[in-house]
Amino acid sequence: MTEHVCPWWLGYLLASPIRQWIERRDPQAFLSPYIRPGMTVLEPGPGMGYFTLPMAKLVGPSGRVIAVDLQAKMLESLRNRALKAGLLSRIETRLAAPDSLGVADLREKVDFVLAYAMVHEVPLTQKLFPETAATLKPGGQFLLVEPAGHVRPAKFESELEFARKAGLSEIERPVVRRELAVLLAKKG
Repeated sequence: MTEHVCPWWLGYLLASPIRQWIERRDPQAFLSPYIRPGMTVLEPGPGMGYFTLPMAKLVGPSGRVIAVDLQAKMLESLRNRALKAGLLSRIETRLAAPDSLGVADLREKVDFVLAYAMVHEVPLTQKLFPETAATLKPGGQFLLVEPAGHVRPAKFESELEFARKAGLSEIERPVVRRELAVLLAKKG
């Protein structure tokens, strides 16, 4: 599923506290409207866990976050960061195959999917959305966010078309500084 994958070494910058200062956005506060304790969350392309760790805090000890990445080094760093933060028991990491996330066992078990700045890296977008949508429970939500400077509005709309074909419908377009964002839900 890879096209132009973010190099693993750039993950250190993307997981850095400096990112929060640059974006002027606390990842936990940003995601708190969507995630509640006890939820199961799927995050394709988590990198080194910039959003994964805050989501693990939000799901609490009875929830879990499933982080799926194509790069083993990203997942290794994510696990190390989660261990240091005392959150490893809430996070499951999975190594994706080049053509699949390998989440078929999660069919209708996921409450929320976060795809943050990663869909544009996937050449088989038409496969990504059905695979992730199948994991969602009826009514489950999918937050798609892409970097506005990198992804043109027409490309974003084509991604949304694949999401719609996968059975996801648009709920709202949250305003996210310097990003294109849409909240989708699985038809129930």
